[in-house]
Amino acid sequence: MKELKAHDLRCEYRTNPIGLETVRPRLSWKLAASGRGILQSAYQIQVDESADFLEPMWDSGKVESDQSVHVEYGGVEPKPRTRYWYRVKVWDQADRESAWSDAAYWEMALGGIGEWRGVWITPPNIDGKAGETPDYLRKAFNVQGQLAKARLYATALGVYKLYVNGRQVDDSLLAPGWTSYRKRLQYQTYDITHLVQPGGNAIGAILGNGWYMGYLGWEGANRFYGEERALLAQLHLTYADGREELVATDGTWQCGRGGLLKSELYFGEWFDARAEPEGWSTPRFEAADWSRVSLPSYDMDRLAAQENEPVRMIEKLHPIAAFVTPRGEKVLDMGQNMVGWMRFRVTASPGCTITLRHAEVLDEAGNFYTLNLRTALQEVRYICKGEGQESFEPLFSFQGFRYVAVEGWPSAEWSLESVGGIFEGCVIHTDMEQTGRFSCSDELLNQLQRNIVWGQRGNFLEIPTDCPQRDERLGWTGDAQVFIRTAAFQYNVAPFFTKWLKDLALDQLPDGGVPHVVPDLPFCGYNSSAWSDAAVICPWTLYQCYGDERMLRDQYPSMKAWVEYVYAQGDDRFLWNTGFHFGDWLALDGTDGRPIGSTPKDLIATAYYAHSTRLLANAATALGFLDDARKYEDLHRNVVEAFRSEFVTPSGRIASPTQTAHVIALMFDLLAEADRPRAAQWLAAHIRDKQVHLTTGFVGTPYICHVLSRFGYHDLACELVLQREYPSWLYSVTKGATTVWEHWDGIKPDGTMWSEEMNSFNHYAFGAVGDWLYRALAGLDQEPEVPGYKRIRIRPRPGPGLTNAEAVYASMYGTIRSYWSMGDTGILELDADIPPNTTATIILPDVRTDRITESGMSLESADGIRVLHASEAELRLEAGSGSYHFRAQLRSE
Repeated sequence: MKELKAHDLRCEYRTNPIGLETVRPRLSWKLAASGRGILQSAYQIQVDESADFLEPMWDSGKVESDQSVHVEYGGVEPKPRTRYWYRVKVWDQADRESAWSDAAYWEMALGGIGEWRGVWITPPNIDGKAGETPDYLRKAFNVQGQLAKARLYATALGVYKLYVNGRQVDDSLLAPGWTSYRKRLQYQTYDITHLVQPGGNAIGAILGNGWYMGYLGWEGANRFYGEERALLAQLHLTYADGREELVATDGTWQCGRGGLLKSELYFGEWFDARAEPEGWSTPRFEAADWSRVSLPSYDMDRLAAQENEPVRMIEKLHPIAAFVTPRGEKVLDMGQNMVGWMRFRVTASPGCTITLRHAEVLDEAGNFYTLNLRTALQEVRYICKGEGQESFEPLFSFQGFRYVAVEGWPSAEWSLESVGGIFEGCVIHTDMEQTGRFSCSDELLNQLQRNIVWGQRGNFLEIPTDCPQRDERLGWTGDAQVFIRTAAFQYNVAPFFTKWLKDLALDQLPDGGVPHVVPDLPFCGYNSSAWSDAAVICPWTLYQCYGDERMLRDQYPSMKAWVEYVYAQGDDRFLWNTGFHFGDWLALDGTDGRPIGSTPKDLIATAYYAHSTRLLANAATALGFLDDARKYEDLHRNVVEAFRSEFVTPSGRIASPTQTAHVIALMFDLLAEADRPRAAQWLAAHIRDKQVHLTTGFVGTPYICHVLSRFGYHDLACELVLQREYPSWLYSVTKGATTVWEHWDGIKPDGTMWSEEMNSFNHYAFGAVGDWLYRALAGLDQEPEVPGYKRIRIRPRPGPGLTNAEAVYASMYGTIRSYWSMGDTGILELDADIPPNTTATIILPDVRTDRITESGMSLESADGIRVLHASEAELRLEAGSGSYHFRAQLRSE
């Protein structure tokens, strides 16, 4: 057996985080060991301010436990601005002891309000352009002596970028991010020890509007949170001799203007290189003509250390084509609908203006198309300085695009050979760790999977937005809740959603009502079923995927408040038949071209009422709130009975003849057991009557394949997901889509557009089918009663049109893999990888138990496997950690 060892140590999901505010951080690790059936039986953790651990400040001692995820630090309360090292030792089930792991660390944030010495500073209205033109600020300081470390803590009202001695302090973007600013404002921690030099130094900052003051939404309004930008920062200098000095925002800071003339998230950015003060953030810069800052009186009690990874530039793309449209526009094709910006180099005369416009698609004639952006210009202008080669990329705006129209280019030559190496696309999003992948034998389905991933990348930028290009880009709760399970497979979204859910709870109304978008913008409204139910669905899904009990406990009051809000609505406490609802948004069975399907809104509302109530009861049970568990189990039972009385006929038929009505009734277990097969049969027949097409919208689409597979129509689910004709998931793929569309027919077969007003080509909601691809088709899932993939379920589900499928998921315990292949001979092959400290149930369908081997041996001889159940329908096995290869003959062959 390979040496047993703990590795990949994490603190609050992150590797060596700095700026942590949690005083009881949780530690996680994975086990490295070869062989099968490896389980942890005990662990020991040591924590110290020194990496040598000579006298640990906390030693857990040997703890008899198999827990290796979310183990809470149990020592004295950590001190602000202090780094703590930790290491882990483990024992396996045979009581074999490992060596100590490599050391990892976390570093505490600044601390509470009392630790702040800096004050808010804001630039005066220098030239009458306050709130329009970004501000430049600076402060010179000296370092006297040998420096041991330097930490800079900062935040802003607006967005900011910091520089020390002319260099960016880090690679994060759009700090401090978007939160419910009136209630919670994040600050960031920067290690700038490597940037500070002996003698003279300078800090520089650029402030832009961002989400705080910029335009938000489609009504042309801005300044939702405030009327002026401001900066708060303080730098702690710690010398080798123990001295500390502080450089903080105060009245001595200076402000001026630079080359950044305009910057808005929707509209884009203008930069005049001739106006950029050279060396403005260095100590040698002469700032005599810069103005003094003002000192506004903003409170600090809303400050909180950043807990999620920031937005970063993740990848660079290069154009795949450069061409001229029939209209004469010079256009670059990036080959991928992406989110971020273009970086380019140019050599031109002074004053030469390069203008970039961004679009997702071309129209039917092949011309540049921007009508779907509405008022979002997505325009970048760069005015050249004219002194040799220059380069530019935006700072405080981002665009959603595949195509870039370039105007003012100084050369008449326009080809991929001449400009392809000059332009590059910078892909940005929240820096989430990629954890999952799916592939199969159908290349169009693989492209759909790539589209789903790119849709998540483009829309998980600070918050889960609906779209990244038009004048919207808001945190729609409905989109988030239908997609969260898919999202959690593809990336580690636990910190991302934990941060967002805190804002949801803060923006919740006193009566428990939940906004349609988070952070809340009042004109977007409140309390639609399936949208506001995100308050319950999202925390429960995160708990299932990551086993994060602390997050669930923190969100529980919000979950409970939402269900209590719904309970108070309607003419009947157990039906929800009042208020505004989006219904089955963008379903295809609506009337008069309306975007709302024909499934009754009160049916959907009551179904989600039952669903959220059941999840709340589950959460109460998981948290040990047994009185609440009984209360909400009773409420759930009453809501289900009311649903059946109102929406199901005495003979057991669902009164609404729509796909969505049947999907959610079956998915949420709202029908009597005896009535479920008939409902599933009706659904399958309806899909076949539609020539294997769906008619569902936001509410029904996420679950339709799950329901078909669950109730014996898995082959039909495969046919549906492989359907290439409109309406289908693969229709957009056949039209060249590289992200998921908002509408099933965003581009019609003749090349015309569905709509000019609401037609995003990067909208992830319908990509929720990814959850079915991973869990049902590829067969990688978990046992529902044990969260966080501690107990894994591998269940391959071959279907027509596919010869193999694979899902790989990097769980908190390690990498899980399920790969099945199916040939013409009726032989099913399955590869399964199970990480240490977990076990798996492996279910093989319709196999002959006398014709199955594992790694070439009979099941009786194979190591690490136990037969749990055998029947003609399935063979159920239990397997410990390790890699397995099964080969089985199907009974039907």
